[in-house]
Amino acid sequence: MYNKVIFMGNLTRDPELRYSPQGVAYATFAIAVNSRAKQGDEWKDEVLFMDITVLGKQAENCGEYLSKGSGILVEGRLRERKWETEGQKRSKFEVLAQTVKFLPRRGEPAAKGGRGGEFTPPDEVSDLEPF
Repeated sequence: MYNKVIFMGNLTRDPELRYSPQGVAYATFAIAVNSRAKQGDEWKDEVLFMDITVLGKQAENCGEYLSKGSGILVEGRLRERKWETEGQKRSKFEVLAQTVKFLPRRGEPAAKGGRGGEFTPPDEVSDLEPF
């Protein structure tokens, strides 16, 4: 079996950082994923709201650096949580994140210093450099 999802969206609320009784950090938040679909002659905007759970050091980073409106790319797996409330069975799907990549906000330059895989070229290029 194979279970992998990739979502890119914006946080709908600030992450909630907590610790399990064993001391493992976990953060929970939701993202809104926008897409467009053509229905007849019109384009319709669709929004999918997805709950995300992140564990460990990534959870601590999310809690420290992300806030409502932050853009992220999440890779992980879908899982279904089930519970019972007042005799009624309930369930929901969420993403258990394996990788969370922070995206720059619109109008902001990409982070320097290698964050996000960005490469900043040198100010001057000499003939000694092979490129």
